[in-house]
Amino acid sequence: MKKLTCLLTLLTLSTPSFAYDARHETYAGFRIHKNENIAFEYDVHGASDTTLRRDNFGIGGIIGNRLSDHVAIEFETSYTGAKNNSFDYDIWSNMFNMYLFQEFSDAIAPYTGLGIGFASIWGDIDMPGANFSDSTFDLSYQIMLGVNFALNDRVDINLGVKYQYYGEIEHKLHGNEYATTTAAATEFYFGGAYKFSLDEIF
Repeated sequence: MKKLTCLLTLLTLSTPSFAYDARHETYAGFRIHKNENIAFEYDVHGASDTTLRRDNFGIGGIIGNRLSDHVAIEFETSYTGAKNNSFDYDIWSNMFNMYLFQEFSDAIAPYTGLGIGFASIWGDIDMPGANFSDSTFDLSYQIMLGVNFALNDRVDINLGVKYQYYGEIEHKLHGNEYATTTAAATEFYFGGAYKFSLDEIF
């Protein structure tokens, strides 16, 4: 009984140290991304296809938690889009991300990450003889590689690159499926985060 009591006492004392430490394991912040030739492949069934490529910026928010010294999870919501002549697309994605990282000197942490979630896609196409205004809710995924820099115990900045498949939207003509557009992009991103511990709130 004494051994069990000692073990429970040690676990109780060590858990807050692991979960929060002085580094404040929970964080919230923003992320700005730049699309490098975001691709919207417009494919007319049984005919030709057109790929719209456009550079632009998007913005989003993040909230996450470092589960251990090498694993973090995060929720990310972001907006992106493109407009070029007859094509106009808007995308709102909501992703659940998981990261593996290695921290050096409590300041620099290279990482790799995977994300999966859903994207709402709105597509407006104005072409001779046809006008499409469609929307969809599709599965999305992303692969990330980057570096996190801890400026102090409270503030981080983050640089990275990612590939994201946003999803596919169907366009209908007279109630029938006429074409599809597949949206995907390679993006560079920059972000900042404020770190805190949950026991500071509750």
